[in-house]
Amino acid sequence: MNIHEYQGKEILASYGVRVQRGIVANSPVEAVAAAKQLTAETGTGWHVIKAQIHAGGRGKGGGVKLAKNLQQVEELAEQIIGMQLITPQTPPEGKKVHKVLIAEDVYYPGESETSEFYMSVLLNRARGRNMIMYSTEGGMDIEEVAEHTPHLIFTEEIDPAVGLQGFQARRIAFNLGLSGNAFKEMVKFVDALYNAYIGSDASMFEINPVLKTSDNKIMAVDAKVNIDDNALYRQPKYADMRDIREENPIEVEAKEVGLNYVDLDGTVGCMVNGAGLAMATMDLIKYAGFEPANFLDVGGTADAKRVETAFRIILKDPNVKAILINIFGGIVRCDRVAQGVIDAYKNMGDAIKVPIIVRLQGTNAELAKEMIDQSGMPILSAVQFQEAADQVKAALS
Repeated sequence: MNIHEYQGKEILASYGVRVQRGIVANSPVEAVAAAKQLTAETGTGWHVIKAQIHAGGRGKGGGVKLAKNLQQVEELAEQIIGMQLITPQTPPEGKKVHKVLIAEDVYYPGESETSEFYMSVLLNRARGRNMIMYSTEGGMDIEEVAEHTPHLIFTEEIDPAVGLQGFQARRIAFNLGLSGNAFKEMVKFVDALYNAYIGSDASMFEINPVLKTSDNKIMAVDAKVNIDDNALYRQPKYADMRDIREENPIEVEAKEVGLNYVDLDGTVGCMVNGAGLAMATMDLIKYAGFEPANFLDVGGTADAKRVETAFRIILKDPNVKAILINIFGGIVRCDRVAQGVIDAYKNMGDAIKVPIIVRLQGTNAELAKEMIDQSGMPILSAVQFQEAADQVKAALS
């Protein structure tokens, strides 16, 4: 579950991480009030107006602006709130901005130059360990650094048996070229950041940039956070941070009715039972020369109501030109699935305007095929996996 920057900073601050302070606003009027409050609390004279969407690269898309007075705060907030923000990490059409974060200016003059670093905490799946990834080259172009100068990106793996050790936090501060008070601050920052990652059951914390201020403080200026969905049952306070406006509406609807659905870019809708079978089905569609339009797992049941719901969700995607149903009948018998498909087709009437290919294997598979073939419905049946793919190819050709 992705959360907004201001929410990520709330989590960080609760674990003792120093963050760039800010107040969220839903309108230009609220933005001005937030700026006044922030000035009273922090003394900041300038304010940063930051669009709150679930995507990085907001600065490149015009979603992060500096205001030098209250009039500019209002004007910039009015520009950003409601805009369709397009960044390298959004869909082509971008994402609508519903709120902004009014943040303090932390690039003030002082005894030394400011420095920007990159830091993230995430799981190294290949090693089965958490790791801290960091670089001296923080800022908007970290992707360029990864592509062209990968030697400037360091990693620190954490042994799960002992957790983050003091020498590892010190090594990170040393590799970032810090000394004196900034070195000590970075050691504390790394330790608190890792504790926040573990304590919130996150799957990723990305801070870009981590800022060394001109008076040698270390703080998180940004926060991109993903909380592990599987841990939300024990993190109810974070579950409430979910913003469904930032999510795919079809995926939200599917989740509410207990279907595992992921929207993709192809033309062949997939309805399966089991994640492994779903992956294999998508692979077969690609081998046939097409692209899957979705991943939809109906789970262990496939009665008429569930199949009809799945049909309606798949057909919300206007790019779907055919639907392939690929069910293994183990717990649920194939003939029951076949009856569910037939009943769902009847109930939906003319709503289904694309070819339906059904491949059922397992208990009573022969009976299921016979039921579909004799139903009088324009449903194509298949027995073998490849046969189903061939029928999809023929239907779309």
